Amino acid sequence: MTITIGRRSLLGGLAAAAVLPYDLAQAQGAPNTTLRVGMTASAVPLSNGVPDQGAEGHRFMGITIYDQLAGWDLTSFDKPVTLRPGLATSWKVDPADPRRWIISLREGVKFHDGRIMTAEDVVFSYDRALKNDAPHYDPRAAANARIRMPTVVAWRAEGPHTFIIETNRVDSLVPFGLTWIGITHQGAWEAAGRNWDNYLPKAIGTGPWKLESFSIRERAVLARNPDHWDATRIPKVGKVVLLPLPEANTRVAALRSGQVDFIEAPPPDAIPSLRQAGFQVVSNTYPHNWTWHLNMAEGSPWRDMRLRKAANLAIDRAGMKTMLGGMMAEGAGLLPPGHPWHGSPREPVRYDPAAARRLMAEAGFGPRNPLRTKVAISPSGSGQMQPLPMNEAVQQNLKEIGIEVSFEVIEWNALLGIWREGAKAPSNRGVSAINISYAALDPFTALIRFLKSDLVPPLANNWGYFADADYDALMAKIYETFDPVAQDKLLGELHAKVVDDALFLFIAQDLNPRAMSRNVRSFVQAQSWFQDLTPISMN
Repeated sequence: MTITIGRRSLLGGLAAAAVLPYDLAQAQGAPNTTLRVGMTASAVPLSNGVPDQGAEGHRFMGITIYDQLAGWDLTSFDKPVTLRPGLATSWKVDPADPRRWIISLREGVKFHDGRIMTAEDVVFSYDRALKNDAPHYDPRAAANARIRMPTVVAWRAEGPHTFIIETNRVDSLVPFGLTWIGITHQGAWEAAGRNWDNYLPKAIGTGPWKLESFSIRERAVLARNPDHWDATRIPKVGKVVLLPLPEANTRVAALRSGQVDFIEAPPPDAIPSLRQAGFQVVSNTYPHNWTWHLNMAEGSPWRDMRLRKAANLAIDRAGMKTMLGGMMAEGAGLLPPGHPWHGSPREPVRYDPAAARRLMAEAGFGPRNPLRTKVAISPSGSGQMQPLPMNEAVQQNLKEIGIEVSFEVIEWNALLGIWREGAKAPSNRGVSAINISYAALDPFTALIRFLKSDLVPPLANNWGYFADADYDALMAKIYETFDPVAQDKLLGELHAKVVDDALFLFIAQDLNPRAMSRNVRSFVQAQSWFQDLTPISMN
C-alpha cells in the first residue's frame, strides 16, 4: 500500500528552487567536508532511535543514525512522497488472519559496530519502545512511538529474517507505523551499561550517519557511514553538525556570519535580504497544518459549534499570508484543497467576520460580553512556523468578534509533553486549546489519531477528548479498507465532516522555507516533513 500526498501549485516559482544545483565535481563526495545545520529545536533531539522534538527530531536524529522497517521516498521535489522499503523488503497481511502482518527483513545489513541485523534486533527495538515490562524499556521512546502504532499488541521474530506484528483489530494502516521506530541491538545497550542515558552519546544504528558526539544542549556531530547498505544514500559530506538555535533571528545571524551553512525556518522578513546577499532559499508544499486543537471535554466553550464556526470565520488568513511574505497557504482544513482526502465540505473555510459576530451573538457573546479563554503555544519548534506573531494575529482577529485570548507560552518540547497528556490532565488546567503543527503523513497521523474516541492520551493524540459515534463508525470502515481508491473516498468523507463541524481552528499550511549558504549543493527538498541530507555536497 502506498500513500500519495496531495499537491498544490508552489508560490512564486519556488518549485524550481526546491532542488539546489547539482555539481558533478562533487558527485563522489568529499569526506573531509562538514555541513553545519541550525535547527529550530531548543535541544539536540534524543539519539535513542525514537527521538523527541517532533518531526524535526525524527528528521535529524531518527532517519540519519537509524533506519526503520519502512521509510519515505525523499528523492524528488516535484512529486508526492510514497512509502518505500527500509530494513524490511516487503510486508503483507497474513491471508489466514488479517490482524497478523508478515514482514520480510533485508539480509546482510550491518550495524555501525559491524554486527549483522536480525529479526531479534527488531524485537529488541520494538520492546524498548512498546513493552512496558521489558528490562530495556525506554519511556522516552515509548512517548513518541506508542502514539504512532496504537493497534499493535504483539510482535515476535520468526526465524532470522521474518518479523511478525499482531494488532487488536484489522488495521490497514500498519505499514505507515513502520516508519517511526529506529532499529538498534541489545549489545549496544549493554555496552552502555544497560542504561539509555548512557547510550545517547554511544548510539548504534544502521543508518547512513554514525553518531560521533552528542551534547544535548550544545550539538551533535554525525559522521559519514561509507558502508551503508543502500549505496544511493551514502553521504556526500564527511560530517553533519546539528546545532539547536530556537530563536529565528539567531539562526539567520549564524547563517550570515558563516557559523552555520543551513537553517530551518528563516523568518519571512529576512528572506528577501538573504536572497539579495546570495544565500539560497528553498521552499515546497508538504503535508502540514497549523491549527488550534480545541478542547472538546465537558466544560470547554468549544463544545458549542457556534463558537467553533465563529472563530474560524474570524481569521484573516490572507492578511496573515501577507504578514509572512507569502510563506504560507491559507488553512482550509487539516488537508488542503486538491488533496485526495480533502473531500467536499458543505461549508468551506472562509473569512466572514460579520457572520462570525452573528454566531457569537447567538451564543450569548460579543465585544461587550467577551468569551475569555486561554491557549497554550510555543515560541518556536518543529513545523511551528513563526508562532508568536501568527498567534498574536489570531488573537487580534478573535478579539474583534468577542473572544479574548490569553496565551501560556511553553517551550516546544514541554508543550509536546502536555499535549501528550491530554486536555483533562492537570498540566492542561485552564487551557481550552493548544497550538501544535501537525503532520498529515498518512490516514492515521492526518485524521484518525485526533478523532477516534478511544485514542485519547496516553494511547494517541485525541488531546481534546472528542467523541462521536458517527465518526467512530466511519473510521472503523477506513481501518478495514485495503483498497486505496475506496479508502481515499472514506477519508474524504471524514475530512469533510471535520471541516463542516469546525473541530479545529484552521489557520495555515506551511511552505517550509529553508535557507543555506551558496556552498550547499544538491539538496532536494521533498514534499515531506522529513528530508534526506545524504545527497548534499559542499562546494
